[in-house]
Amino acid sequence: MEHPTSLRYAEAFARLLQIMNELREQCPWDKKQTLESLRHLTIEETYELSDAILNNNLEEIKKELGDILLHLVFYAKIADEKAAFDIADVIHTLCEKLIRRHPHIYGDVKVENEEQVKQNWEQIKLKEKGNDSVLGGVPQSLPALVKAMRIQEKARGAGFDWDEKTQVWAKVEEELQEFKAEFNHTADFDAAKAEGEFGDLLFSLVNYARFIDINPETALERTNRKFISRFQYLEKEARKAGKELKDMTLAEMDEYWNKAKELKV
Repeated sequence: MEHPTSLRYAEAFARLLQIMNELREQCPWDKKQTLESLRHLTIEETYELSDAILNNNLEEIKKELGDILLHLVFYAKIADEKAAFDIADVIHTLCEKLIRRHPHIYGDVKVENEEQVKQNWEQIKLKEKGNDSVLGGVPQSLPALVKAMRIQEKARGAGFDWDEKTQVWAKVEEELQEFKAEFNHTADFDAAKAEGEFGDLLFSLVNYARFIDINPETALERTNRKFISRFQYLEKEARKAGKELKDMTLAEMDEYWNKAKELKV
């Protein structure tokens, strides 16, 4: 006998597929869409989901997940029209991949911890994709900060990593000292070389963040949001006092900034 929850899921998904079919047949906008036209919209929806997660807004997360699910169903519908694949093929392919990549659940492989699971995943993925390098699966168009994290995670999955976080922090300090020694004391320096050294410093900081289980992308975005909030408080309070930022001294602006910090704006 099928579980009531499974029936509820099946009915909801069938309803979505039926609506997708109707929209594709009857709606002028939906009829026009292609894989290419949806791509940038999907990227936008993904960022909107990211915003909802960072805001810890569960109601918005639910809505944004729905938007992304619509896009997945839409892509599969277009592919079905091309006789390439349908949504069932997508789901079964995913299920088969999950079973292959979890041999400790669906096979006889033994693992002791999460790290071994990650290593197995990367090794199986490497064989499946036929890449010559474990880094071959890192998308070239990823934002640089996210890309650095994924590169380091994949290298770790192949066994290439530091043993202790003290070693990683020593590398951060080494890169910082190299940057300071070369570029911190003069305005006359090689900009390309400075960029390279700064990149090395950022890469080492990302590595340390990964080592202590901090997501650098999330950390930086939270700081971005904090800065925006405090700066907007500064603007608002300055306007209340009849002041313009361009006419204020840094010390005057700091008073408002420190007040924002006290208020945890």
